[in-house]
Amino acid sequence: MSVTFDYVGKHVFVFGGTTGINFGVARCFALAGAWVSVASRSQENVDHAAATLAELGSEVFGVTADVRDFEAVGRAFTAAHERFGPIDVLISGAAGNFLAPINSLSPNGFKVVIDIDLIGTFHVMRQAFDHLARPGASVINITAPQSVIPIRQQSHVGAAKAGIDQLTRIAALEWGPLGVRVNAISPGPIDGTEGMKRLSPEGGSDEVAAMIPVGRLGQAADIGHLAMFLASDAASFISGAIIPCDGGGAIESVKPMIDAATAAGNTQRLIVR
Repeated sequence: MSVTFDYVGKHVFVFGGTTGINFGVARCFALAGAWVSVASRSQENVDHAAATLAELGSEVFGVTADVRDFEAVGRAFTAAHERFGPIDVLISGAAGNFLAPINSLSPNGFKVVIDIDLIGTFHVMRQAFDHLARPGASVINITAPQSVIPIRQQSHVGAAKAGIDQLTRIAALEWGPLGVRVNAISPGPIDGTEGMKRLSPEGGSDEVAAMIPVGRLGQAADIGHLAMFLASDAASFISGAIIPCDGGGAIESVKPMIDAATAAGNTQRLIVR
């Protein structure tokens, strides 16, 4: 059975949508006919993503903004609204990560991940609200398994993503009566992403895939397809949900992957998407 989503005439804004998982989500919506706005802090990434999405036949708007800058985020939404009108679907996915044990983690290192992941998500949601199509808009935050699975060297990410999960649930309570649904997707290991490249054990992607019950790594399109479902009328009674998209094995795939990198001393610089 095949399922086709139609987003023709819908405005989809993907914050962080110029690389990795979030670009894959933007691509899915573009292929479904949406007007797509993408934003990230890199002008080069914005330009490349916008050009690539436009080649799919979608109308695309790209804007540069750092999620840590509340006012810049607001300007990005104002500009996108002027281009395509109210936002029907908002994806908030900007994030940063690196490996560091608590005793080696500087206050600034902890803060930068909180600032990008958690406070950045708040900035995106707060500034987007006045630009959302109401009633009917769908907000989807991108979280991570670390929000519920304790993993060594991921205290900063675990704290930030747990905050995103609870922010999602509370926004669903507050915004539901105003006609806005809010959910979150928790991706498992996704092939071709910077995180997979940096955090995979030496055996590589085949070893990680073997840990996943369905027998393969995820693809960015898997996250995109779930996002399109959550934003559709078929999911009109789903709000406040944190939904894993991990092949059935977040604990048995994500945790060993990062633990293996930890054991190898594979600490990394900040990964930002």
